[in-house]
Amino acid sequence: MEEKCCCERKKMRSEEEYKYLVNRLNRIEGQIRGIRNMVEKDAYCTDIIMQVSAAGAALNSLNKELLARHIKTCVENDVREGKEESIDELVRVIEKLMR
Repeated sequence: MEEKCCCERKKMRSEEEYKYLVNRLNRIEGQIRGIRNMVEKDAYCTDIIMQVSAAGAALNSLNKELLARHIKTCVENDVREGKEESIDELVRVIEKLMR
């Protein structure tokens, strides 16, 4: 299945990519539930902080993966088709990520 973007701002993903992303999100969701459980069980503050940091790192890692795939598919395809506005959009996204 070819990966490409369409005008409705959707992304057609291969089954392999879909499963990979959902699996990563399920693990992150599990981390968040674990943090809530720690709070409910009065875990020590720094233990919770470390788990929150790990969850944040997992989200950042997922963001990097999504950004790389976006550049290699959507942006590349748009540039080849002369849609230079994709580069401007990419710059705005990167600026937001770097705040």
